[in-house]
Amino acid sequence: MEIHQILQCLPHRYPLLLVDRVLECEPGVAIRALKNVSINEPFFAGHFPHYKVMPGVLIIEALAQAAAILSFKTLDQRPNANSVYYFVGIDAARFKKPVGPGDQLILKASLSRQIRGIWKFDAQAEVDGSVVAEAELLCTLKDVPAVEVP
Repeated sequence: MEIHQILQCLPHRYPLLLVDRVLECEPGVAIRALKNVSINEPFFAGHFPHYKVMPGVLIIEALAQAAAILSFKTLDQRPNANSVYYFVGIDAARFKKPVGPGDQLILKASLSRQIRGIWKFDAQAEVDGSVVAEAELLCTLKDVPAVEVP
């Protein structure tokens, strides 16, 4: 999937859209996606000015966005204006190496189970074939009331 298709699957927009391309997706099974980490990312101005590191929380968010795409592809639907994909839990999160400007982050998520609207994924982020972060992600899709934006 290229960026225009991703924009149809995720409500996120710049600066929080963290998936640039989907390389592989097998609905109900797994996804492999890509995030190009650029020196122009807004978080690098303050994290850290002397040694630029992508915040771990954003790596987890990127994995969750890839998992959300897998969920929508599995359900064969797109989010609507009232749907929000929430974290329910993040377990066993580990950060093994820093991610910096110029890295290509490969986002992998596999569906381990889906029970009563809760999706559980085993997720890993890699750079150059080495795992840089991993976690178990629990997410759910909820409808929220529409809010008018002025």
